[in-house]
Parts: sequence; C-alpha cells; structure tokens
Amino acid sequence: MSLRAKRGNLRPINIMRKYWVYMITNKNKTVIYTGVTNDLQRRINEHKNGHGSSFTKRFKLTKLVFYESFSRIYDAIAAEKKIKAGSRAKKIELIERMNPYWKDLSN
Repeated sequence: MSLRAKRGNLRPINIMRKYWVYMITNKNKTVIYTGVTNDLQRRINEHKNGHGSSFTKRFKLTKLVFYESFSRIYDAIAAEKKIKAGSRAKKIELIERMNPYWKDLSN
C-alpha cells in the first residue's frame, strides 16, 4: 500500500499489485529453485543474465517452468514457503500440472 499526501495528511491508496512465486531450473532439470518477486519478467531476465542469486548463477538456472500470481505479498511468501518445504516430487507434480513438458515459460 502506498501513501499519498493530501493537504498535509497522509492517507493510504490502493494500488493493485501482483506478486509472483516462480520456479526455475537448468537445461537438464537437475536443480529447481523457488523464488518470489513483484516483477516476474525483470527477475527472470536477471537470472538469465547471471544477475540472480549466486545459487541460480552457479547452477545455471534460467528456465522458467512454473509461476503463480498473488495480489498480496503475504500470500505469495506463504506459497513460496509451502513449495520450498515440499519434496522434489511435490515440486515436479506442481510444475507438471501447469507445464507438463517443462517448456521455458518466459519465451
């Protein structure tokens, strides 16, 4: 939520935002990374250009295979934590429900 000044008073304004939980992998699908962002396109471009986390850079994780949008950051973070807490098999199941052929969804 953002604040706007009006005659010296601050009041909240509603700005519709989107937050994204995403999973990326490498070309051999050996490593899956789960993240959260408020700008999915920018974040995936960062990963593809080696400006993501050191973990994603080390394992060459550049292929977007899953994403889900949320209107509240709290919901996105909760979903990210739930995915991270799950097994690799659960992550694969989630990916394959949306993207059965593991295509790069950022293209």
